[in-house]
Amino acid sequence: MEMLRDDGRRAEGLRPVSFERGVSRYAEGSALVSWGHTRVLCAASVEDKVPPFLRGSGSGWVTAEYSMLPRATHQRSPREISKGRPNARSSEIQRLIGRSLRAAVELPKLGERTITIDCDVLQADGGTRTASISAGFIALFDALRWLRKNEKLPSIPLKNQIAAVSVGKVAGEVMLDLCYEEDSAAEVDANLVMTGGGEFIELQGTGEGGSFSYAELAQIVEFGWSGIAEIQKMQRDALELDEAERELFKKCE
Repeated sequence: MEMLRDDGRRAEGLRPVSFERGVSRYAEGSALVSWGHTRVLCAASVEDKVPPFLRGSGSGWVTAEYSMLPRATHQRSPREISKGRPNARSSEIQRLIGRSLRAAVELPKLGERTITIDCDVLQADGGTRTASISAGFIALFDALRWLRKNEKLPSIPLKNQIAAVSVGKVAGEVMLDLCYEEDSAAEVDANLVMTGGGEFIELQGTGEGGSFSYAELAQIVEFGWSGIAEIQKMQRDALELDEAERELFKKCE
């Protein structure tokens, strides 16, 4: 008999995931994701400027910032602004989110604009970076819609649909989408970021208290892609795509 996890899931099962769009009144795009007990608010802001290295290039930029509210976890953490800069973990995560979401957009077609995705963790129970990427994509797409609707772009410059999920090895078994208790006990921790066509944007895998075999790596990838495909369907459903947008997404596969 297959052993079930503490919350009743099978090894390859996702936690309950839902996306709510338009939760920020002022942002050009926004999404709140509830992923198990993890909750992340992502807001996309459009600015008519680019970093210095892109000025005069005609190309745009997508970047991200990530932070956790003081009581997002079991104990209060000081706000990072009180330290004057993000901590090393937040810096690493926001670079990952930015890299991942830049892969969604044809930057030369964006024009000299920057879209910043602010990801604020309201409650953390594992998988905050993958939840940020997956909800950040929805916020980003709505910001691109806003640019088209306001005649700042002739079309939506979408290159890839992007989603992410965590996979780990716990007590010798590969498991999809780890909650905090599983993540804290994991021998191996991996994060996968993939396109709608099943190509990798990022694959992070670390033996934190053990190692993993080639066969286990294959299983990590299999579980990860299966979970990402589910998440991408949820993204499309949440975005309420019209016929032209559905065709755009099909071209990204």
